[in-house]
Amino acid sequence: MHLPGYPSSPQRFQVRPGIAMSYLDEGPRDGEVVVMVHGNPSWSYYWRTLVAGLSDPASGKGYRCIVPDHVGMGLSDKPDDAPNAIPRYDYTLQSRVDDLSTLLGHLGIDGPVTLAVHDWGGMIGFGWALSHQAQVNRLVILNTAAFPMPDTKAMPWQIALGRDYNVGEMVIRGFNAFSSGASWLGVERKMPADVRRAYVAPYDSWKNRISTVRFMQDIPLSPKDRAWPMLEESGRRLHEYAGLPAFIGWGLRDFVFDSHFLERFQAELPGAETMAFDDAGHYVLEDKHEVLVPAIRDFLDRNPL
Repeated sequence: MHLPGYPSSPQRFQVRPGIAMSYLDEGPRDGEVVVMVHGNPSWSYYWRTLVAGLSDPASGKGYRCIVPDHVGMGLSDKPDDAPNAIPRYDYTLQSRVDDLSTLLGHLGIDGPVTLAVHDWGGMIGFGWALSHQAQVNRLVILNTAAFPMPDTKAMPWQIALGRDYNVGEMVIRGFNAFSSGASWLGVERKMPADVRRAYVAPYDSWKNRISTVRFMQDIPLSPKDRAWPMLEESGRRLHEYAGLPAFIGWGLRDFVFDSHFLERFQAELPGAETMAFDDAGHYVLEDKHEVLVPAIRDFLDRNPL
């Protein structure tokens, strides 16, 4: 599998019995820790330019970058969720939060961290932070959410379709429509062909696309959904991070995480530094890594843990 720009030595850890999680652990072991949490349908590959820009001590202070692939995503195992599956995995927000906690415990990360999140990674990262808030000392927020969909935001039809257990399952798992489509529609600057292939490579079969559709089916939109209590609590407590150094990078051409979400983060984190781009989409690091990576590095250097 050709993965341009991706570190050559991802590691694996049995996060649950019979289920291995792949993750990156790049940079000096004694460096300040940056935990980067991806969403759906991307994987740790999304963070590769930031990992490269932060982990190399040759460019200045080296940061330790820990970047998991959620179970079912990227290079991690992709177990089934059928009742008789062995091993079986429950593709829920709570499972993702538990896995992140288990990985960081395995790595001995019990001190201060920078939490960097994108897409559904915001809900996972801030979900983890509900019980580890004292560890979160800085925030890097890129086109994501940590609260229910704003009342002023209309439900995108693509999300509604993906949540359909019949049509969505067929379109996403049968044709890889979500991962493939996101690699085109999630950027304003066309991805190089080899980068686009790297994004979709882990999702090369019906079996291996299970997580991309389960992620969407688990999106909490009302109190009837399993993940709603955690997301609601995360939103209710978001203001508690207002005193932390925070950096927001935002692609304004994102049709899901649009200006409604950006405005909520800015209201809850009024001291945050913000870079918003009229010519960038959902995968803002793809469109603007030449600007964002040095800006994030400068932000971290100016706000040491």
